[in-house]
Amino acid sequence: MNIYEIQEEILKCFDAETGEIFDIEKLEKLEMTRDRKISNIACLIKNKKAEAEAIKAEKLALEKRQKTAENEVERLKGWLARILDGEKFADNRCSIGWRKSEKVVFAEGFDFGKLPEHMKKVTIEPKKTEIKDFLKAGGSLEGAKIEESNNIQIK
Repeated sequence: MNIYEIQEEILKCFDAETGEIFDIEKLEKLEMTRDRKISNIACLIKNKKAEAEAIKAEKLALEKRQKTAENEVERLKGWLARILDGEKFADNRCSIGWRKSEKVVFAEGFDFGKLPEHMKKVTIEPKKTEIKDFLKAGGSLEGAKIEESNNIQIK
């Protein structure tokens, strides 16, 4: 029996108009079963939360290892570039060549504000904490409101 069926059976133990209990023994058993199911679900949530945190920690550790490996690759490529200084190299395990590329470099102190609009990329994101504080202080902002919600906490 799932928790919804248990809830329905509990309601059947009462008279809807008078609130009279028809079968107190059945009601107590159903409530015990309901409590056990709720406890099991809460424990499952705690386990899944711990699993998610462990996965997140492992992901962060792997990202750190990835970044370290990528930095080492760049350091070694720079070392080889200085040694070879444009010279090609090849053997039966690898081949090193060169390709021309271009990139824009800005002088220190370059004023990006003076760029024409079509050369700018602008991203706008709301500062939700500041907006919430503004609205709580009695301010008004069209299209924005504070919405309350109940968030379950399982410990």
